[in-house]
Amino acid sequence: MRPLTTILSAVMLAVMLSGCLARAAVDVVTLPVRAVGSGVDAVTTSQSEADEKRGREIRRREERLGKLDRSYRKHNERCARGDDQACTAARAEYAEIQDAMSGVPVERYRD
Repeated sequence: MRPLTTILSAVMLAVMLSGCLARAAVDVVTLPVRAVGSGVDAVTTSQSEADEKRGREIRRREERLGKLDRSYRKHNERCARGDDQACTAARAEYAEIQDAMSGVPVERYRD
């Protein structure tokens, strides 16, 4: 009776291990494919991600232009009243506004 249980145990162990070995073999074979796919996903930027990044850049630039415009108007008013330092600040802000606007596309309307 002892040899029969030994043989039966060995057969059951072989069947169980064959599933584990087959699964391990599949994991080893598919690992490089998964690694390359993950690397490509990490390196590439989707269109929606690019759009979000562009939108953030536009909002940041618009905020900066708004602050510069308010400061420019304030300094320009002081300059009109004779404040030389305000005139210098207004000129510097105007130049910065022009520089910031150089990268903004201008909409053209047809009549």
